[in-house]
Amino acid sequence: MASSLENLSLQSKEDNNEDDVVDPWNVSSKNKTGIDYNKLIRRFGSSKIDDELLMRIEAATKKPVHHFLKRGIFFSHRDLHSILNLYEQGKPFYLYTGRGPSSSSLHIGHLVPFIFTKWLQDVFNVPLIIQLTDDEKFLWKDLKLEEAKALSVENAKDIIACGFDKKNTFIFSNLQFMGECPSFYGNVLRIQKSVTFNQVKGIFGFGDSDVIGKIAFPAVQAAPCLSSTFPFIFGNEKVPCLVPCAIDQDPYFRMTRDVAPKLGYLKPALIHSSFLPSLQGADTKMSASDLNSSIYLKDTPKEIKNKINKYAFSGGRETVEMHREKGGDCNVDISYQYLKYFLESDEELIKIEKAYTSGNMLTGELKKILIESISKIVKEHQTNRSKITDDDVKEFMTPRKLT
Repeated sequence: MASSLENLSLQSKEDNNEDDVVDPWNVSSKNKTGIDYNKLIRRFGSSKIDDELLMRIEAATKKPVHHFLKRGIFFSHRDLHSILNLYEQGKPFYLYTGRGPSSSSLHIGHLVPFIFTKWLQDVFNVPLIIQLTDDEKFLWKDLKLEEAKALSVENAKDIIACGFDKKNTFIFSNLQFMGECPSFYGNVLRIQKSVTFNQVKGIFGFGDSDVIGKIAFPAVQAAPCLSSTFPFIFGNEKVPCLVPCAIDQDPYFRMTRDVAPKLGYLKPALIHSSFLPSLQGADTKMSASDLNSSIYLKDTPKEIKNKINKYAFSGGRETVEMHREKGGDCNVDISYQYLKYFLESDEELIKIEKAYTSGNMLTGELKKILIESISKIVKEHQTNRSKITDDDVKEFMTPRKLT
């Protein structure tokens, strides 16, 4: 009988008819409204986050759900009910997420999973593991090892500035931690021994010209799902984990969910986010490699204003007269789409949507609201980051018992 891993390929029987490309390295759509996430749920075999699950989260945490959940920004999951079962029974779990440091500064799209992960840590009061995959970026990008290491430190500062609880958060760089913790490498090897080359090639689409480091890497991202990777935190306990991530990372964890039971662990649970689109339109995600598609956390107010005014795709009409008559299209308007992510007030968002779709609000007015909202978020983040010292980074990245 074929291993179930052989059914985890990024390719599906429907792919010939798919206009959306979603994998760990590429995200694009031929549709101006962006990725069809309902189709993606069916294609990946995950479960939609519905109203019943939102009510259960509120009942368990006794807190209102985050607006990312209410607005469908985090829209899909695997086994989230099992994590809620554990929480309701008073049993432990931990959070695990990560970042591939390919630039010296995060952009606002990178903030999305970290904002939500901080909320999860706050409401559930659980340990958090953050992996910096500097080894991955060395393998995939034109970077020297020293450059990849330096980017990890800079990205760690951006992540810490999100406000994570130092006493309950461990951040590590793969290039550093692999030499510090034999348990990490041991679990990497156990996972590598459980997956064949043909299987990993089918899951990730590796070709004959890919370097062997790429082929071996998925086990490195999988290993933090096993609590024994962190004996200084969990001891000998087998503690389940919940992984908040963008859905393009799902192939790594589909592989992990197949391997974990063979190694005596529960499958990691996942909760998936959608992609913050690029400024140019919802058909691609914001990318750190395209300066004009992204708003960086180091951008000045002037740069933010110029980028939004010049590049943010508009759902407005060709003329003011037509816009007043027919209204704008919020489904493709990037300024509105960004406000769905970063404007917390539901009342304000509804008011803006009504004004724009009725034609009472023009594109320039909508962009002005976005500029003010994003500038405030970026300025606050820059203020927080300016207070972070090298000692703070060292403390977050030191293997230790969490509380």
